[in-house]
Amino acid sequence: MLLPKLKSITLALLITIMAIALVVFPQESFDASKNGLHMWWQIVFPSLLPFLIISELLICFGVVSFLGVMFEPLMRPFFRVPGVGGFVWAMGLASGFPAGAKFTARLRLEKQLTRIEGERLVSFTNSSNPLFIFVAVSVGFFQNPKLGILLAAAHYGGNMIVGFIMRFYGQKEEQAIPNRIIKLPSIKAALKQMHRTRLKETRPFGKMLGDSVTSSIHTLLMIGGFIILFSVINQLLSQMNVTALLAKAIAGCLHVFSLSPSFSIPFISGLFEMTLGAKMTSSISNANLLQQAMIASFILAFSGLSVQAQVASILAETDIRFAPFFFARVLHGFIAATLAYLLWNSLYVEIPDYGHAALAFPVSQIIGDETTTLYEQMLHLGPLFTIISLSVYTCIIAKRIIRF
Repeated sequence: MLLPKLKSITLALLITIMAIALVVFPQESFDASKNGLHMWWQIVFPSLLPFLIISELLICFGVVSFLGVMFEPLMRPFFRVPGVGGFVWAMGLASGFPAGAKFTARLRLEKQLTRIEGERLVSFTNSSNPLFIFVAVSVGFFQNPKLGILLAAAHYGGNMIVGFIMRFYGQKEEQAIPNRIIKLPSIKAALKQMHRTRLKETRPFGKMLGDSVTSSIHTLLMIGGFIILFSVINQLLSQMNVTALLAKAIAGCLHVFSLSPSFSIPFISGLFEMTLGAKMTSSISNANLLQQAMIASFILAFSGLSVQAQVASILAETDIRFAPFFFARVLHGFIAATLAYLLWNSLYVEIPDYGHAALAFPVSQIIGDETTTLYEQMLHLGPLFTIISLSVYTCIIAKRIIRF
């Protein structure tokens, strides 16, 4: 009885302190909230919404079931998850946080995954999307297109390693489940499974489309709330000197790994919100670029408590536990930082410098030109796209309320 009471008192005390801090630092809180809102409606909402809607429809029409049969020989032996995990992995990689958690939860609710399989799957299918790594971080923060190749290799390679390690998680709880016989993929069997899944869907196309839009926007509204909340919390902790106190403790840990103590404050900030942490890391001038890449890789892999709170909120709708996901994020952080160190020479030093070499690395050239232009267009057109989408969402909800 004592522990629950202590937990209640602690939580109430923390919330009270944050409420007081909002009153004491109103301007700083407003600025942080505004920055979080801008990031959400300029970048996060327009980049995630199309992926979420299309993914919902792919599930409804049985395409995911088709892919599940085809990917079974790959996903089952390497990651000990069903073949549908291949779809979750691909969509999580393409669209970024927290799409992997959303689709894992969806498949768990549909009984296509066991709880242990869901906990394994969510541990390695949540990642930063390529646009964020190549453009926002490497070009926007570091102003170095070549660095994106290293960061992406460390990030996605680390996630694969985490997925392989997590295949050994929960073996005792699965002892009662008989071993499945892995068969070679059959297009005929996959098509039959897709057809059976589509027949189970009784909703007309208009209803499915409307449900996909409302479900996706509902998720994005939740994500926006967490982004704004943690932007404010991060700023308040900085104003109350809590970040500085924690940074002193972190400085000693960084020294053990021969990293500059200057990274302590960016590291702490990145533990709460990865975008701010990556940006602050890029601004450290008294450290070499390799150390910056290692710290940035850890921050991107850990993904920040802001993203983890989003994942926890999504997983709360199922019986999938959050603790394995948190463990995987810490593990991913150390693996990604180590890979950034090991791959430094082959993926950065030996690649010709973009802008100075006649034959620059092709990916760097794409990032330096076309992708940067796309990023700039998103900054200008993103808010308009968000407003139009929210208007459509409001109309759908209003129509359904009036009907009932």
